[in-house]
Amino acid sequence: MKIVVIGGSGLIGSKIVKKLRDHGHEAVPASPDSGVNTLTGEGLAEALEEASVVVDVSNSPSFEDAAVLTFFQTSTGNLLNAEAAAGVGHHVALSVVGTERLLESGYFRAKISQEKLIEGSSIPYSIVRATQFFEFVNRLADFATDGNTVRLAPALIQPMAADDVATAVGRVCVGSPVNGIVEVAGPQKFRLDELIRLDLRERHDPREVITDPRARYSGAELNERTLVPGDDASLAETRFENWLSRSTAQQQSTPSGKEPRLSGLARKSFGG
Repeated sequence: MKIVVIGGSGLIGSKIVKKLRDHGHEAVPASPDSGVNTLTGEGLAEALEEASVVVDVSNSPSFEDAAVLTFFQTSTGNLLNAEAAAGVGHHVALSVVGTERLLESGYFRAKISQEKLIEGSSIPYSIVRATQFFEFVNRLADFATDGNTVRLAPALIQPMAADDVATAVGRVCVGSPVNGIVEVAGPQKFRLDELIRLDLRERHDPREVITDPRARYSGAELNERTLVPGDDASLAETRFENWLSRSTAQQQSTPSGKEPRLSGLARKSFGG
């Protein structure tokens, strides 16, 4: 089965490609680097020839409100039209837990627009909404930093490892379309402010986390459950403290400045 992964060279996409190939599937990464541009349509028809499934983990190169809306509307429209012409039988898209609760944010309004295009198309589909990635937790602190303080709301959050996100998306794309939304999350709930304190402490980062119920997340105020999934979400196995210990050990043994390439939704920190 040929599966085309749009955004297949990034953090999540590259993991999906590897996992699918390890299970004997013909997984083809597609991105501007390989001559496939969903925004312009360049290379789409050729990439989707004989494809059974298309997985979209791409993301906008700009997160300004108008630009990100244009990206998701245009790229998703181009992709769905190309899939219809190629006879693709399953469209899988990676989205974000809590998207419908974060509509103060232009980014999340754009993601809702993307989801509605998918739901309204003729292509059978599955939308996988995932929680924040462990790999981006330290960036959340950066976005909320002012001087030596980090101001964050005490909202619940249930992050997960990027590898577990890729596993979840891979399982969905080799199954039958659900024609709906699947939620995936990590095994633990944290308060956002406490999660960042834990991360900074493990990394010996001296910044102080200030708990502020009105602190915004991607321009949106959070309530208790804005960022967590429903009770029927599929939970991954990797625990944050285990991942964090491995991550800090790897960073200590890696040359300075060498970070994993972040693309797809991770680059946006799910709206950071």
